Amino acid sequence: MSIRTDAYEAIRRDALVGIERRKLQPDRELAEVKAEIERAVDDYQRRARLGEEVPLGDPDAMSERVLRSVTDFGALTGLLARADVEEIFVEGPRVTYLDASGRLRGLAEPTSEDENRQIVDRLLASTERQLNAKHPLVQARVLDGTARLTAAIPPIADRLSATLRRYVVRDVGLDDLVARETLTREAAAFLWALMQTRSRVAVSGEPGAGKTTLAAALLAAVPPAHCVRCCEEIREIAVPVVHGAYYEVRPPGLDGTGEISLRDLVKFVLAMRPDRIVVGEVRGAEAFELTRAVNSGCGFLCTVHANSAEDALNALINAALMAGENITEGIVRKVFTEAIDVVVHLDRDDLAHGTDAPVRRQVSEVSAVAPAFGDLTMEPLFVRRTLGDALEWTGALPPALEERIDRSLPGGMRVRALVEGRLP
Repeated sequence: MSIRTDAYEAIRRDALVGIERRKLQPDRELAEVKAEIERAVDDYQRRARLGEEVPLGDPDAMSERVLRSVTDFGALTGLLARADVEEIFVEGPRVTYLDASGRLRGLAEPTSEDENRQIVDRLLASTERQLNAKHPLVQARVLDGTARLTAAIPPIADRLSATLRRYVVRDVGLDDLVARETLTREAAAFLWALMQTRSRVAVSGEPGAGKTTLAAALLAAVPPAHCVRCCEEIREIAVPVVHGAYYEVRPPGLDGTGEISLRDLVKFVLAMRPDRIVVGEVRGAEAFELTRAVNSGCGFLCTVHANSAEDALNALINAALMAGENITEGIVRKVFTEAIDVVVHLDRDDLAHGTDAPVRRQVSEVSAVAPAFGDLTMEPLFVRRTLGDALEWTGALPPALEERIDRSLPGGMRVRALVEGRLP
């Protein structure tokens, strides 16, 4: 730990003791809090003159820094004020972040684990969720719903470990993704047409590949008359819904009761006559409820972590089996392979194309699911050989899917004609 960090920690602890002793409320008694911080800085400087501490080079700057820690979010205050910061990582005393280019940067301002833990607690203060020995893992929407906080403390983690994901992309449409080269205009036109019907679509990719952004863009293309019910562990999708609503899980209360799981939500919204169920990050038993959605005739849109379109379908099948129902893998596989229309897979790169160039997040594959001899076959509709190459239409389109889409398109439009033209 540097001398500068030692001085900061000593002054901050002294100020917090004084604030606690006087029972000051930082949000209501700012002047008194500032006076207490200045008193702590003066006391430190007095000890420095006696040779007990290293003198401060800029006492005013130290006072401002301690004030940010007590009344705001400390070293994270500046990062949270920046529109280009997508994700912030806290590992003990160390803070790193991803900017809009997707590059990992380190925070120059030193912090301590104790300070960072207080920042996490302050972020959670406006939620019903807690981070303590009884609940060492937490996920919550924070900052007025503009970010998702995921945090762990010992004994689950060896030290404070937290990720703050900012929702920097809002009101994004398919045409925006075309402008970013995530999609080609032809692929965007196809996906727009696909969303006009009660289609079943899975969006797959690794963490940070842009699954939620693409899901939001697809949801924005849904006809306003369709009833959309969106279920997430922590709400990330922020597309205005004309007909429908958003739902979020609830963790157990302090007494261990009152939990509402993602599976509970999916089961619940099935009774609300949805045209489409949206499920963010399918990972467990909620996948089984999607098989019920298939049988009820409604469409769905979900995201899943996977390395390819085919892996995504296998991941959904395995997740459904985790429900523990008395059902065989063969039956679950048959239901999903006959139900899912299309899997859209995204990839992202890191440093492969230049140190300062932004990370690319692009759709690498759009494939239809075609049952074949009791198993599944992925029929590529759009393929990108590698990131940076063109996303090419193969010309393939299962006749049954093409017919369904054409019946849903307004004004006698045809999906093949749209692929060759512009996004409406």
